[in-house]
Amino acid sequence: MTTKKKSPAVKRAKPKPVADEPVRRRSMRLQRVDPSGVPLPEIPAQPEPSIEEHPRLPPGPLQMIATSENQSHELTREFLDTWTRISQIEVDKPQERACSLERYKAGLNDMVLHEEAVRKVVKNRIYSLAIHPSESRTLVAAGDKSGGIGLWDLDCPSEAGLCVFMPHSQPVSCMYFSPFHPAHLLSLSHDGTVRCGDVTRAVFEEVFRSEEYSFSSFDFLAADASTLLVGAWDGDVAVVDRRTPGTGCELSADMNSRTTRTVHVHPVNRQYFVAAGAGNVCVYDVRRLKRSGNKPVSSLLGHAKSVASAYFSPVTGSRVVTTCADDTLRIFDTSCLSSAAPVLATVRHNNNTGRWLTRFRAVWDPKQEDCFVVCSMARPRQIEVFQATGKRVHSFLNEDFLGSVCSINVMHPTKNVLAGGNSSGRLHVFTD
Repeated sequence: MTTKKKSPAVKRAKPKPVADEPVRRRSMRLQRVDPSGVPLPEIPAQPEPSIEEHPRLPPGPLQMIATSENQSHELTREFLDTWTRISQIEVDKPQERACSLERYKAGLNDMVLHEEAVRKVVKNRIYSLAIHPSESRTLVAAGDKSGGIGLWDLDCPSEAGLCVFMPHSQPVSCMYFSPFHPAHLLSLSHDGTVRCGDVTRAVFEEVFRSEEYSFSSFDFLAADASTLLVGAWDGDVAVVDRRTPGTGCELSADMNSRTTRTVHVHPVNRQYFVAAGAGNVCVYDVRRLKRSGNKPVSSLLGHAKSVASAYFSPVTGSRVVTTCADDTLRIFDTSCLSSAAPVLATVRHNNNTGRWLTRFRAVWDPKQEDCFVVCSMARPRQIEVFQATGKRVHSFLNEDFLGSVCSINVMHPTKNVLAGGNSSGRLHVFTD
């Protein structure tokens, strides 16, 4: 028999007795005791934040009253008078200003960003931009996350050149000066309202209001801006006739999509419009719209993820540029609307903006049929211009004054002016 060897016992060291730790001193603030020794009253519990942080504004017209504390009534009146005066113009058609690509590139090279052309215009993140068609002055409008609209007259260096209004209670995601009457600024918000800022009457009148929909974008169906096409986040579109009394719509149509992010009307054949959804982009005929079961005239296929925007080229509508979350810009041929529009070119482009930046939207330059503008995530920060072939034409750079991502951009219809807005409410305006 063998005896099992015992493993040697391991003696554990006994812990030394810990001396009494000195009492840690706590400030009288943490003990909630007044310096005189009297206990302070308990802080009441804070109420839970409301689900709807920004309640909807009441229906009906709103007066154009500036929200800035340093903006007096006289300065606001002076600003509105300037807006009225520069609106008394006859807007030129974009095709009359088209030029060769070489001349266009030369004009872009002459555009620079000065320090005085950078300014915080609205309080929060910019969701939309619009630029007045006047050639005598440069007036840019910016819509922000909280429902504010800031208008900046770059030709007025004083505080009188900036006015901020609050016609909405939620993000202003789409905005246009009326092509027929630039004294009107139409804006659309997530709060389910479309308003028209009429500077001649100093009022934001209500054009369309819905208690059940949250709106994403709109465009003018008629050239005189009398009828609108409105897209909703739940995938529906609505036809609104401004000549009809009330704030309702003529028709609400289900587009068989989870969402509708942008709608854009064909510049020539205005019965057609393109709608960008969660993962689909389709062209529809507004004359065939019905409440449900709508079928597209043409489909723009190939998007692997959600599409942020889709826009017809400005003069002929023969192309559509889309911005997709799969990091690709696509240019489609829509000169002949077939069941599936062919792809003309693709551009690898970082569109991964995350949650803190407004999603990129590639938009056409109204002065040039085959060139579009889009922001970039590259460093140094820049705004890029591409040709419809996919070739990059120009990059707007300025390491001194452009240090942020300008997600939203807009080009002037006749002048060499580019405005870009970032997430802090700041505008950067390149001019020649």
